[in-house]
Amino acid sequence: MKALILSGGTGTRLRPLTYSNAKQLLPLANKPILFYIIEKIVRVGITEIGIIVGDTHEEVKKIVGSGERWGVDITYIYQEKSLGLAHAVGIAEKFLGDSDFIMLLGDNVFNMELDELITNFNSRKANSTILLYKVDNPSQFGVAVVDAGSIIKLVEKPKEFISDLIITGIYVFDNSIFKAIENIAPSPRGELEITDAIQKQLEMGGRVTYGLVQGWWKDTGKLEDMLEANMLILDEMEYKCVNYGDSSSSITGKVRVGENVIIKDSIVQGPVDIEQDTIIEGSCIGPYTSIGRGARIKDCEIDNCIILNDVHLESINKRISKSLIGKKVSIQGGVRNRRFLNSFFVGDNSQIYL
Repeated sequence: MKALILSGGTGTRLRPLTYSNAKQLLPLANKPILFYIIEKIVRVGITEIGIIVGDTHEEVKKIVGSGERWGVDITYIYQEKSLGLAHAVGIAEKFLGDSDFIMLLGDNVFNMELDELITNFNSRKANSTILLYKVDNPSQFGVAVVDAGSIIKLVEKPKEFISDLIITGIYVFDNSIFKAIENIAPSPRGELEITDAIQKQLEMGGRVTYGLVQGWWKDTGKLEDMLEANMLILDEMEYKCVNYGDSSSSITGKVRVGENVIIKDSIVQGPVDIEQDTIIEGSCIGPYTSIGRGARIKDCEIDNCIILNDVHLESINKRISKSLIGKKVSIQGGVRNRRFLNSFFVGDNSQIYL
Protein backbone atom coordinates (compact mmCIF):
# COMPACT_ATOMS: atom_id res chain seq x y z
CA MET A 1 0.00 0.00 0.00
CA LYS A 2 1.12 3.54 -0.78
CA ALA A 3 0.05 6.90 0.66
CA LEU A 4 -1.04 10.14 -0.97
CA ILE A 5 -1.09 13.45 0.91
CA LEU A 6 -2.84 16.46 -0.62
CA SER A 7 -0.81 19.57 0.16
CA GLY A 8 -1.61 21.89 -2.72
CA GLY A 9 -4.27 24.16 -1.18
CA THR A 10 -3.68 27.89 -0.80
CA GLY A 11 -5.16 28.34 2.70
CA THR A 12 -7.29 31.39 1.95
CA ARG A 13 -9.01 31.23 5.35
CA LEU A 14 -5.66 31.57 7.11
CA ARG A 15 -4.45 34.66 5.30
CA PRO A 16 -2.34 36.72 5.85
CA LEU A 17 -0.13 33.95 7.27
CA THR A 18 -0.57 31.78 4.18
CA TYR A 19 0.69 34.53 1.88
CA SER A 20 4.17 33.57 3.12
CA ASN A 21 3.64 30.05 4.55
CA ALA A 22 2.22 26.82 3.16
CA LYS A 23 -0.78 26.15 5.41
CA GLN A 24 0.24 22.50 5.82
CA LEU A 25 3.55 23.65 7.31
CA LEU A 26 2.07 25.91 9.98
CA PRO A 27 3.14 24.53 13.37
CA LEU A 28 1.13 22.84 16.07
CA ALA A 29 3.14 22.45 19.26
CA ASN A 30 6.12 23.66 17.19
CA LYS A 31 5.86 20.86 14.61
CA PRO A 32 4.53 21.35 11.05
CA ILE A 33 1.05 19.90 10.52
CA LEU A 34 2.35 17.82 7.61
CA PHE A 35 4.85 16.05 9.88
CA TYR A 36 2.06 14.66 12.09
CA ILE A 37 0.41 13.14 9.03
CA ILE A 38 3.62 11.61 7.71
CA GLU A 39 4.34 10.10 11.14
CA LYS A 40 0.88 8.46 11.19
CA ILE A 41 1.58 6.92 7.78
CA VAL A 42 5.02 5.68 8.82
CA ARG A 43 3.58 3.95 11.90
CA VAL A 44 1.43 1.65 9.72
CA GLY A 45 4.46 0.54 7.74
CA ILE A 46 3.89 2.47 4.49
CA THR A 47 7.19 3.55 2.93
CA GLU A 48 6.13 5.14 -0.38
CA ILE A 49 4.42 8.52 -0.02
CA GLY A 50 3.28 10.90 -2.74
CA ILE A 51 2.62 14.54 -1.86
CA ILE A 52 0.48 16.70 -4.13
CA VAL A 53 1.93 20.22 -4.15
CA GLY A 54 0.92 23.53 -5.73
CA ASP A 55 2.21 27.09 -5.57
CA THR A 56 4.04 26.43 -2.29
CA HIS A 57 5.89 23.40 -3.69
CA GLU A 58 9.39 24.79 -3.11
CA GLU A 59 8.71 25.48 0.57
CA VAL A 60 7.13 22.06 1.11
CA LYS A 61 10.05 20.28 -0.57
CA LYS A 62 12.59 22.27 1.43
CA ILE A 63 10.98 21.57 4.83
CA VAL A 64 9.80 17.98 4.27
CA GLY A 65 12.69 16.77 2.12
CA SER A 66 13.11 13.33 0.58
CA GLY A 67 11.57 11.43 3.50
CA GLU A 68 14.95 10.20 4.74
CA ARG A 69 14.36 11.40 8.30
CA TRP A 70 11.38 9.01 8.54
CA GLY A 71 12.92 6.18 6.53
CA VAL A 72 10.48 6.58 3.62
CA ASP A 73 10.60 7.70 -0.01
CA ILE A 74 8.63 10.85 -0.82
CA THR A 75 7.59 11.73 -4.39
CA TYR A 76 6.30 15.22 -5.14
CA ILE A 77 3.48 15.56 -7.68
CA TYR A 78 2.84 19.07 -8.96
CA GLN A 79 -0.77 20.20 -9.43
CA GLU A 80 -0.64 23.32 -11.59
CA LYS A 81 -4.15 24.42 -10.68
CA SER A 82 -6.41 23.34 -7.84
CA LEU A 83 -9.24 21.55 -9.65
CA GLY A 84 -10.58 19.36 -6.86
CA LEU A 85 -9.58 16.38 -4.75
CA ALA A 86 -10.52 13.88 -7.44
CA HIS A 87 -8.36 15.76 -9.94
CA ALA A 88 -5.45 15.50 -7.48
CA VAL A 89 -5.94 11.74 -7.25
CA GLY A 90 -6.12 11.50 -11.02
CA ILE A 91 -2.79 13.20 -11.62
CA ALA A 92 -1.17 10.84 -9.08
CA GLU A 93 -2.18 7.72 -11.04
CA LYS A 94 1.31 7.19 -12.49
CA PHE A 95 2.83 7.25 -8.99
CA LEU A 96 0.12 5.04 -7.45
CA GLY A 97 -0.12 2.52 -10.28
CA ASP A 98 -2.15 -0.58 -9.35
CA SER A 99 -1.45 -0.21 -5.64
CA ASP A 100 -4.09 0.32 -2.99
CA PHE A 101 -3.47 3.62 -1.24
CA ILE A 102 -4.49 5.75 1.70
CA MET A 103 -5.19 9.40 0.98
CA LEU A 104 -5.09 12.18 3.57
CA LEU A 105 -5.67 15.91 3.37
CA GLY A 106 -2.54 17.76 4.45
CA ASP A 107 -4.33 20.09 6.87
CA ASN A 108 -6.22 17.45 8.89
CA VAL A 109 -4.91 16.32 12.29
CA PHE A 110 -6.28 13.55 14.50
CA ASN A 111 -5.13 11.41 17.39
CA MET A 112 -6.24 7.94 16.28
CA GLU A 113 -3.93 5.62 14.38
CA LEU A 114 -4.66 4.39 10.84
CA ASP A 115 -4.40 0.61 11.43
CA GLU A 116 -8.12 0.05 12.01
CA LEU A 117 -9.22 1.93 8.89
CA ILE A 118 -6.79 -0.03 6.70
CA THR A 119 -7.88 -3.32 8.29
CA ASN A 120 -11.52 -2.40 7.56
CA PHE A 121 -10.63 -1.81 3.89
CA ASN A 122 -8.72 -5.08 3.55
CA SER A 123 -10.99 -7.39 5.55
CA ARG A 124 -14.20 -6.20 3.86
CA LYS A 125 -12.65 -6.23 0.39
CA ALA A 126 -13.78 -2.67 -0.17
CA ASN A 127 -13.11 -0.47 -3.17
CA SER A 128 -13.07 2.56 -0.89
CA THR A 129 -13.12 3.08 2.87
CA ILE A 130 -13.77 6.52 4.36
CA LEU A 131 -13.17 7.83 7.86
CA LEU A 132 -16.31 9.59 9.12
CA TYR A 133 -16.94 11.92 12.05
CA LYS A 134 -20.22 12.61 13.81
CA VAL A 135 -21.16 16.31 14.14
CA ASP A 136 -24.16 18.35 15.22
CA ASN A 137 -24.23 20.58 12.13
CA PRO A 138 -23.26 18.62 8.98
CA SER A 139 -24.63 21.08 6.40
CA GLN A 140 -21.21 22.58 5.56
CA PHE A 141 -19.55 19.24 4.85
CA GLY A 142 -19.73 16.25 2.56
CA VAL A 143 -21.88 13.69 4.37
CA ALA A 144 -22.38 9.94 4.15
CA VAL A 145 -25.57 7.90 4.44
CA VAL A 146 -24.73 4.48 5.87
CA ASP A 147 -26.40 1.12 6.29
CA ALA A 148 -25.09 -2.15 7.77
CA GLY A 149 -21.48 -0.98 7.88
CA SER A 150 -21.40 0.32 4.32
CA ILE A 151 -21.91 3.71 2.71
CA ILE A 152 -24.90 3.84 0.39
CA LYS A 153 -24.87 7.50 -0.62
CA LEU A 154 -22.63 10.58 -0.47
CA VAL A 155 -23.82 14.17 -0.72
CA GLU A 156 -21.70 17.33 -0.75
CA LYS A 157 -23.09 20.01 1.63
CA PRO A 158 -26.74 18.83 1.66
CA LYS A 159 -29.41 21.50 2.02
CA GLU A 160 -31.61 19.14 4.04
CA PHE A 161 -30.53 16.79 6.83
CA ILE A 162 -29.75 13.29 5.60
CA SER A 163 -26.97 12.23 7.98
CA ASP A 164 -24.81 13.56 10.81
CA LEU A 165 -21.71 11.68 9.60
CA ILE A 166 -19.27 13.92 7.74
CA ILE A 167 -16.32 12.96 5.54
CA THR A 168 -13.05 13.80 7.28
CA GLY A 169 -10.61 13.79 4.39
CA ILE A 170 -9.03 10.39 5.18
CA TYR A 171 -9.69 7.65 2.62
CA VAL A 172 -8.42 4.26 1.47
CA PHE A 173 -8.85 3.39 -2.23
CA ASP A 174 -8.13 0.65 -4.69
CA ASN A 175 -7.35 1.50 -8.31
CA SER A 176 -11.03 1.43 -9.36
CA ILE A 177 -11.17 5.05 -8.18
CA PHE A 178 -9.38 6.13 -11.38
CA LYS A 179 -12.13 4.70 -13.59
CA ALA A 180 -14.72 6.45 -11.44
CA ILE A 181 -12.89 9.78 -11.79
CA GLU A 182 -12.87 9.39 -15.58
CA ASN A 183 -16.67 9.13 -15.49
CA ILE A 184 -17.55 12.25 -13.47
CA ALA A 185 -18.01 15.85 -14.58
CA PRO A 186 -16.86 18.99 -12.78
CA SER A 187 -19.17 20.24 -10.04
CA PRO A 188 -20.88 23.68 -10.23
CA ARG A 189 -17.74 25.17 -8.67
CA GLY A 190 -15.66 23.77 -11.53
CA GLU A 191 -13.89 21.01 -9.58
CA LEU A 192 -13.76 17.24 -9.75
CA GLU A 193 -15.18 16.25 -6.37
CA ILE A 194 -13.94 13.13 -4.61
CA THR A 195 -17.46 12.60 -3.22
CA ASP A 196 -18.76 12.40 -6.81
CA ALA A 197 -16.05 9.90 -7.69
CA ILE A 198 -16.89 7.65 -4.74
CA GLN A 199 -20.61 7.97 -5.53
CA LYS A 200 -19.75 6.85 -9.07
CA GLN A 201 -17.94 3.83 -7.60
CA LEU A 202 -21.18 2.93 -5.82
CA GLU A 203 -23.16 3.31 -9.05
CA MET A 204 -20.64 1.04 -10.80
CA GLY A 205 -21.27 -1.67 -8.20
CA GLY A 206 -18.37 -0.92 -5.88
CA ARG A 207 -18.28 -1.50 -2.15
CA VAL A 208 -17.65 1.54 0.04
CA THR A 209 -17.17 0.97 3.76
CA TYR A 210 -16.39 3.36 6.59
CA GLY A 211 -14.74 3.80 9.95
CA LEU A 212 -15.55 6.30 12.68
CA VAL A 213 -13.06 8.68 14.25
CA GLN A 214 -11.90 7.41 17.62
CA GLY A 215 -10.84 10.38 19.73
CA TRP A 216 -10.56 13.81 18.12
CA TRP A 217 -10.17 15.13 14.58
CA LYS A 218 -9.65 18.70 13.37
CA ASP A 219 -9.63 20.36 9.97
CA THR A 220 -7.14 23.18 10.63
CA GLY A 221 -8.35 25.49 7.87
CA LYS A 222 -9.44 28.31 10.22
CA LEU A 223 -7.82 30.22 13.07
CA GLU A 224 -10.08 28.82 15.78
CA ASP A 225 -9.45 25.26 14.56
CA MET A 226 -5.68 25.80 14.55
CA LEU A 227 -5.81 27.01 18.14
CA GLU A 228 -8.00 24.12 19.25
CA ALA A 229 -5.75 21.57 17.54
CA ASN A 230 -2.73 23.15 19.23
CA MET A 231 -4.47 22.77 22.60
CA LEU A 232 -5.37 19.12 21.94
CA ILE A 233 -1.83 18.19 20.90
CA LEU A 234 -0.24 20.05 23.82
CA ASP A 235 -2.60 18.25 26.19
CA GLU A 236 -1.46 14.83 24.94
CA MET A 237 2.28 15.44 24.87
CA GLU A 238 4.36 13.59 27.44
CA TYR A 239 6.29 16.52 28.84
CA LYS A 240 8.28 16.34 32.02
CA CYS A 241 8.35 19.61 33.91
CA VAL A 242 11.90 20.68 34.72
CA ASN A 243 12.61 24.06 36.27
CA TYR A 244 14.53 25.85 33.53
CA GLY A 245 13.92 29.28 35.01
CA ASP A 246 15.83 31.33 37.52
CA SER A 247 15.01 31.37 41.25
CA SER A 248 12.33 34.03 40.70
CA SER A 249 10.43 31.94 38.11
CA SER A 250 7.77 29.24 38.47
CA ILE A 251 7.31 26.45 35.92
CA THR A 252 4.47 23.96 36.44
CA GLY A 253 2.56 21.35 34.43
CA LYS A 254 3.55 19.83 31.09
CA VAL A 255 6.30 22.06 29.76
CA ARG A 256 8.86 21.32 27.04
CA VAL A 257 11.76 23.73 26.77
CA GLY A 258 14.34 23.66 23.98
CA GLU A 259 18.04 24.36 24.21
CA ASN A 260 19.40 27.79 25.19
CA VAL A 261 16.07 29.03 26.55
CA ILE A 262 16.25 31.72 29.23
CA ILE A 263 13.33 32.28 31.61
CA LYS A 264 13.63 35.13 34.11
CA ASP A 265 11.16 36.38 36.71
CA SER A 266 8.30 34.60 34.92
CA ILE A 267 5.48 32.12 35.41
CA VAL A 268 5.06 29.27 32.91
CA GLN A 269 1.97 27.11 33.34
CA GLY A 270 1.71 24.06 31.08
CA PRO A 271 0.88 22.64 28.75
CA VAL A 272 3.43 24.84 26.98
CA ASP A 273 6.05 24.16 24.29
CA ILE A 274 8.97 26.61 23.99
CA GLU A 275 11.50 26.20 21.18
CA GLN A 276 15.23 26.83 21.45
CA ASP A 277 16.97 30.21 21.77
CA THR A 278 13.92 31.93 23.28
CA ILE A 279 14.13 34.53 26.07
CA ILE A 280 11.18 35.15 28.41
CA GLU A 281 11.36 37.91 31.02
CA GLY A 282 8.82 39.24 33.48
CA SER A 283 5.97 37.37 31.79
CA CYS A 284 3.19 34.84 32.41
CA ILE A 285 3.03 32.11 29.74
CA GLY A 286 0.28 29.50 29.32
CA PRO A 287 -1.53 27.36 29.45
CA TYR A 288 -1.95 26.02 25.87
CA THR A 289 0.77 28.06 24.21
CA SER A 290 3.52 27.10 21.77
CA ILE A 291 6.39 29.52 21.17
CA GLY A 292 8.72 29.15 18.20
CA ARG A 293 12.49 29.41 17.98
CA GLY A 294 14.25 32.65 18.84
CA ALA A 295 11.29 34.49 20.38
CA ARG A 296 11.78 37.45 22.72
CA ILE A 297 8.94 37.98 25.18
CA LYS A 298 9.09 40.64 27.89
CA ASP A 299 6.42 41.94 30.30
CA CYS A 300 3.52 40.05 28.68
CA GLU A 301 0.73 37.64 29.66
CA ILE A 302 0.00 34.96 27.06
CA ASP A 303 -2.31 31.94 26.89
CA ASN A 304 -3.89 29.79 24.14
CA CYS A 305 -1.56 31.10 21.42
CA ILE A 306 0.59 29.85 18.56
CA ILE A 307 3.67 32.03 18.23
CA LEU A 308 6.05 31.36 15.32
CA ASN A 309 9.82 31.88 15.08
CA ASP A 310 11.69 35.11 15.90
CA VAL A 311 8.71 36.99 17.35
CA HIS A 312 9.28 39.99 19.65
CA LEU A 313 6.51 40.84 22.12
CA GLU A 314 7.08 43.51 24.73
CA SER A 315 5.06 45.48 27.29
CA ILE A 316 1.63 44.47 26.01
CA ASN A 317 -0.47 45.36 29.00
CA LYS A 318 -3.50 43.20 28.32
CA ARG A 319 -3.37 39.41 28.22
CA ILE A 320 -2.77 38.01 24.72
CA SER A 321 -5.11 35.10 24.04
CA LYS A 322 -6.49 33.11 21.09
CA SER A 323 -3.78 34.47 18.80
CA LEU A 324 -1.70 33.20 15.89
CA ILE A 325 1.38 35.34 15.34
CA GLY A 326 3.59 34.90 12.28
CA LYS A 327 7.37 34.78 11.96
CA LYS A 328 9.48 37.86 12.75
CA VAL A 329 6.51 39.84 14.06
CA SER A 330 7.18 42.67 16.51
CA ILE A 331 4.39 43.94 18.78
CA GLN A 332 5.29 46.56 21.34
CA GLY A 333 2.91 48.18 23.79
CA GLY A 334 2.95 50.88 26.44
CA VAL A 335 1.39 51.85 29.75
CA ARG A 336 -1.62 53.56 28.16
CA ASN A 337 -2.92 50.48 26.41
CA ARG A 338 -4.54 48.53 29.23
CA ARG A 339 -8.02 48.59 27.67
CA PHE A 340 -7.10 47.45 24.18
CA LEU A 341 -7.39 44.17 22.28
CA ASN A 342 -5.99 40.90 23.46
CA SER A 343 -6.24 38.80 20.30
CA PHE A 344 -3.94 38.96 17.26
CA PHE A 345 -3.89 37.23 13.88
CA VAL A 346 -0.75 38.63 12.31
CA GLY A 347 1.19 37.65 9.17
CA ASP A 348 4.97 37.33 8.92
CA ASN A 349 7.30 40.34 9.22
CA SER A 350 4.66 42.70 10.64
CA GLN A 351 5.31 45.48 13.15
CA ILE A 352 2.66 46.79 15.51
CA TYR A 353 3.00 49.59 18.03
CA LEU A 354 0.17 49.91 20.54
